[in-house]
Formats: sequence, structure tokens, C-alpha cells
Amino acid sequence: MIPKKHIIDRFISYVTIDTESDPNSDTTPSSEKQWDLANKLVEELKSIGLEDVTIDENAYIMATLPSNVVHDVPTIGFISHFDTTPDFTGANVNPQIIENYDGKDITLNKEKNIILSPDYFEDLKLYKGQTLITTDGTTLLGADDKAGIAEIISAMEYLIQHPEMKHGKIRVGFTPDEEIGRGAHKFDVDKFGAEWAYTMDGSQIGELEYENFNAAGAVVTVKGKIVHPGYAKGKMINSMYIAQDFINSLPRLETPEHTSDREGFFHLHNISGDVEETTLQYIIRDHNKEHFEARKEVMIKLTEELNTQYGKNTITIDIKDQYYNMREKVEPVMHIVDIAEDAMRELGITPIIKPIRGGTDGSQLSYKGLPCPNIFAGGHNFHGRYEYVPVESMIKAVEVIVKITELTAKR
Repeated sequence: MIPKKHIIDRFISYVTIDTESDPNSDTTPSSEKQWDLANKLVEELKSIGLEDVTIDENAYIMATLPSNVVHDVPTIGFISHFDTTPDFTGANVNPQIIENYDGKDITLNKEKNIILSPDYFEDLKLYKGQTLITTDGTTLLGADDKAGIAEIISAMEYLIQHPEMKHGKIRVGFTPDEEIGRGAHKFDVDKFGAEWAYTMDGSQIGELEYENFNAAGAVVTVKGKIVHPGYAKGKMINSMYIAQDFINSLPRLETPEHTSDREGFFHLHNISGDVEETTLQYIIRDHNKEHFEARKEVMIKLTEELNTQYGKNTITIDIKDQYYNMREKVEPVMHIVDIAEDAMRELGITPIIKPIRGGTDGSQLSYKGLPCPNIFAGGHNFHGRYEYVPVESMIKAVEVIVKITELTAKR
């Protein structure tokens, strides 16, 4: 459909621009450097021939491919985000292209002895003989979600170049700050004007998802007292030890490394502190809404119990909901999932319909009135040095986008 080199070059031009978001910032976008890619995307959308290309004061990008049929067709959209996670550095990304992957270990960084091995990452075995794009072992890659952006733009370019492909009006949207849970916060659904959309933000080829976690973030602050350690008896209160009690009091096996499928978890992702004050940052996740609420209550009750032991207000907790399970909003319009599933099957792709162990912009957008299932973008091992994406999966994602527009125009 599209030349392999074309989508490789497009993708690499995106991932070599640092767009790491910043959870400690109150601005949108949360980091100034996200504008670098956002402005580039605006110019690229214009250059391929899309209409109504706009970028607002918060870096939300929208564009239109007009309908080329005379009958009424629902307006649909495709959405991806251009920020990368703050969990691992996305600066100075140096992609490596592995042609005709032989199914063996890939040396990402010889000097540091960083190996991407199918013995540990078994999904690699699915892509023997294909072209892989990997990191150099020192950064993430950014396929989450710059692969999705490359796929959407490539699909729109293909449709413009092939007017014989019949489709209705298509809207394109690119967002900042998805990785810190704010990607859809300032997304103008009315301005976007689609009846439904798809986020191109999934992982391996075939993924099609319309369930995700209910999500919250929790900041636990523990107060202590510092005095000279030589005279500390009965006076010093070490906040780090109390924080350790809090950590150990949560269910040890209800963490990401011990859960799968629809099992929820508590995830401690950051600790900072000293004797006087320690801060714990958690995320709380569960597909079941009742279990989600119960998890928040567990943390609140634990705070109260430890304050009884250590003194009032020794520990404070601030919990904020981030997004909810989109299933409730998608199930009444399941035909939009059916179209995506049919598109995959017609292209010889086996749909993998499963819950997302995470979230996408689509979860928040669905609650804002834009039902938004999630489709694979092709990458694996997101948010770390072992991230990679098969180019053939990206090309298939482009084909799925085009096929969805075709099937929508026929219904």
C-alpha cells in the first residue's frame, strides 16, 4: 500500500523529537518541547492536502479530509497523542532499523551490554523476517504513540492520492499530555464534530479494545521530625520508616508485576523523601468500578489507621480520579467496534479483543460524548529501553484505517 521506507522515514522524523510530558507542570501542553513536534505535524497535515488544519493555544491539532461521496456518511475520526511518558527518557532517541529480523537476540547497546532477547520478550518471535525499529538501549522509542500519528497521516495521504477510495468526512486529532492522564482534558469534542472515533494507540497487531481501567492517582505525604541523631531518642520521627509501613500494609500481590487481564492493582511509581518528609506517588487501577472505589477506600482507611498509631495528620493522602472504563459508553454503539473488527478480518488480521491494562485518550473522550475504541499501532514494550515496533505492523495499521473509512462509507 505505502512504501516501507516512506513510513519508516516519517516515524523516525517524529521519534527523534523529544516530547516528554511533565506531570508536575500545570500548563497545557505540560512541556514546552511538545510544541516542536506539534508545529511540525500541522505543517505536514497541510502539505499532504488536508483541510481545516488547526492548532489551538493548548497544542490540540485537528484536520479534515472531506467526503468524496454524495450520500450521507457518518463523520468519523482518528486520534493519537504526540507526548511520550515521563517514566523513561525520550531525549536523544537513536532508532535502529533491523532488516529481516532473524529471530535471535538483538544487541541494542554493545557498550552497555543491553540485549533485546526473544527468550525474555517472546512476542519478538512473531516478527521473524520482518523489519523492526528498536532503541539503542538508552532511551524509549516513542512508538507510543508516534507510530499512531505516522499511521494516521500515512492513511490520510493514501486516501488523498487515491480518490477512487470512497469515504465520508474524516477528522484527524492529535493531542498532548496523554501519558500523564490529561490528553483529552481540553479536547473540544464539539469542534471535532465526529460521531465516533478510533485512537490508534494499542500495541501488537490485531489489538482492538473498548474496555480500560478505571484510574486514579494518589499522593501520600508523610511528615516526620528531624533532630540531631546523637540526641534523637524519643524525639526524632523518621518519615521514611512510616512510609515503609504504609507501603508494606498494602496487598503485596496486587501490584502490576503480579496481575493480569482484568485484575486491578496499586502501583507505587515514585518515592522521594528524607527524615522530615516522604512522598509516595501511586496509581490505582481496576476495570470493575466497585473494586476501583474499594481500592481508594483501602488507602484512605490505611491512612487513618496509621495516623492513629503515629499521630494525627502524620500521613495525608490526596486521591484524584483520572479516567473511567469506556465500556459503558461504547457498548450502546457496538457497531463501531464491529466495523473495526470487520476491517481487520478483511485484511487477514485476526482481531485480538481484550481489555486495556491502561488507558487511552479514548476513555475520557467516550465520557465526553465521543465513543472511541482503541486500535493497535504495532509497538511493544512501551515506556522503556526495550521498546520496538515492526514496520509491517505499522503498514497494516494504515490499511486498517483505510478499510474502516471504506466500510463506514458502505453502511
